[in-house]
Amino acid sequence: MVDNAEFDDIPGTTVFTAERSHQGFHLNQFCMSLMKPENRKRFKANERAYLDEWPMTQAQKQAVLDRDYNAMMANGGNIYFLAKIFATDGISFQTAAASMTGMTEQEYAAMMLAGGRSPEGVRSIKEGR
Repeated sequence: MVDNAEFDDIPGTTVFTAERSHQGFHLNQFCMSLMKPENRKRFKANERAYLDEWPMTQAQKQAVLDRDYNAMMANGGNIYFLAKIFATDGISFQTAAASMTGMTEQEYAAMMLAGGRSPEGVRSIKEGR
């Protein structure tokens, strides 16, 4: 098995590894289920009941209920699958991504139009540099 510790040391980044893929399988399958209109309707009618149909961890379910996309990713969610939740909620990818960075949508858009985050600054969580 690959040691993923070095990936977890990148500030502001969650690398979707094989381990995270395995961890998030049911979370990501739940997200894919939202591609069907009848499933979106059932989910929006009673989110907890719909989530309880899936063999996800309580942390994964709570992250979905809280719309905590960073927690979903930390629990194996893949951003491309999580986009199904964004769409179900009627929000754009840009809006969701901004919420994940702690920026307003306008700040996030300006940052991305300016070329994204600067490579300068903290490059290692554990070393603080």
